[in-house]
Amino acid sequence: MILVYALVTFFVLLIGGPILLGLLRFWGVYTVVQERRCHVYVLFGQVIGIIDEPGFCFLLPQLGWRAFLVAGFGKCHVIDLRLDQEYLRSAPVNSEEGAPMGIGIWYEMYISDPVAYLFKNSDPRGSLSANVSNSTVRCLSNLPLAKMLIDRHAMSKTVRDEVTPKSHEWGYKLGSIYIRKVHFRDPEMIRQIESKVVNRLRQVTAAIKQDGVNQVSIITSTAERQAAVEFGKAAAVRPAIVGKAMAEISADPEVSEALFDLLETQRIVESGANLTLIQGQGQGNSRDLMAGFLASMPANEAQTASTKPPVKR
Repeated sequence: MILVYALVTFFVLLIGGPILLGLLRFWGVYTVVQERRCHVYVLFGQVIGIIDEPGFCFLLPQLGWRAFLVAGFGKCHVIDLRLDQEYLRSAPVNSEEGAPMGIGIWYEMYISDPVAYLFKNSDPRGSLSANVSNSTVRCLSNLPLAKMLIDRHAMSKTVRDEVTPKSHEWGYKLGSIYIRKVHFRDPEMIRQIESKVVNRLRQVTAAIKQDGVNQVSIITSTAERQAAVEFGKAAAVRPAIVGKAMAEISADPEVSEALFDLLETQRIVESGANLTLIQGQGQGNSRDLMAGFLASMPANEAQTASTKPPVKR
C-alpha cells in the first residue's frame, strides 16, 4: 500500500508540478528572466513595469494587483539586450578629387532604453542603419582621397559622434564603429589604376634590371682593366727575364749548344713533318748511301726501286 501511495505521489508531482507552475506563471504570479533579457509589461496601453534583473521574480511586489490582469488584458514584451553587430557595405561617397568611393562600415549596438525601443520608432534597427549610412555619406564626402584611404580611425570617430545622439532617442546605443573597407566604385577607374600600377611595376622592374646590368658592366670593365694592366706589366718584364736567362746560358758554350739542339729538336717534333733517318756511312760510298735510303722506304716502294735498271750517264 505504501508503494502505491509513493507511485501516485511521484506521478502527481511529475505531471502536476509543471502544470501548476505553468498556471501560476500564466496568471502572473511569477516569471523567469533570462540573462541579458528585459521584460516590459504593458496594460491598457501603459507601461506598468520593467524587469531587467535575471532570475526568478515574483510579479506581485513589482506590479501589484495588475499582475493578474496582464495575462488577459495586457502584454509582456521580451527585449534582447545583448550586444549586436551589423555591417553596411559600400556606402557611396565622393572624394575631394571627385573619385566615386565606397565605404564599408561595421558597428555595434545594444538596446539602452526598452520603452523607447518599443514605442518611439516602429523600426529602430532599420532607422539606425539608415542613420549610420546617411551620416557616413554626409560626414565623409569631399575628403581628400589620401586621407580617406589612410586615416580610418578619425573617420570612424566622426561618424560615431554624429550618430550616437539620435540613436539614443530610439532606445539604441552605439558601441564601436569601424570603417573596414574603402574601395573604388567605378570599374573603369579600377581598370585604369590597375593599368598604371602594372606599368609602374614594369618600369621599376626594368630600372632594377638595368641597374644590375650596369653594376655588372662596371665590375667586368674594372676587372678587364686590372687584368690588362697586369698583362702589360708581365709583357714589359718578360724580355728582361728572358734576356737575363739567355745571358746566363750563353756563358757556358756546352749548355748553350745543348739547349739550342733541344729546342730545335722540340720544334721539329711539334711541326709534324715526316723524318727520314739514315744510318751514317763512310764518305764516297754511294752504294751504301742508296742502301740506307732503301732501308728507310716502305717495302713495296723499295722493291720497285731495286728492279729498275740503272740510269746511264
